[in-house]
Amino acid sequence: MRVRLKGIHKVTKTLADGTRAEYFYAWRGGPRLDGKPGDPVFIASYNRAVADLKTPPQGVLFTLIAEWRASAEYRKLSDASRRNYAAYVKQIETEFGDMPIAALSDPRVRGEFKAWRDKMADTPRKADYAWTTLARILAVDPPHGAKAPR
Repeated sequence: MRVRLKGIHKVTKTLADGTRAEYFYAWRGGPRLDGKPGDPVFIASYNRAVADLKTPPQGVLFTLIAEWRASAEYRKLSDASRRNYAAYVKQIETEFGDMPIAALSDPRVRGEFKAWRDKMADTPRKADYAWTTLARILAVDPPHGAKAPR
């Protein structure tokens, strides 16, 4: 049985000795896959890469973002609203995604968030939407065992 894996990116390189080698990646910019297409090792490494992508790191803001995306509040939004939030969520992930949840209880973090918002001062509406998106994410109850500010 043939299985079609989604997003496989193939790169062909010419090595120093002149031979050509093929390398396979789970997606563009993704992790390199072991084995050759069709091998059980190849499929297993692809499945590992996809599973790692879906599993957010624990104890950081990425965790709260994942919880918010899984919440009933987010799922009730229209497709258009979700698309609008996506750009701001991406900015938040880039800027603060690896911030430990425990750091949210430090009062200085609010200053960090405000400084990030103020970088968008030339587009006040964008800054307001970004700030609102961050507030919605931070309003999510953290996963069991993590502490967030109230």
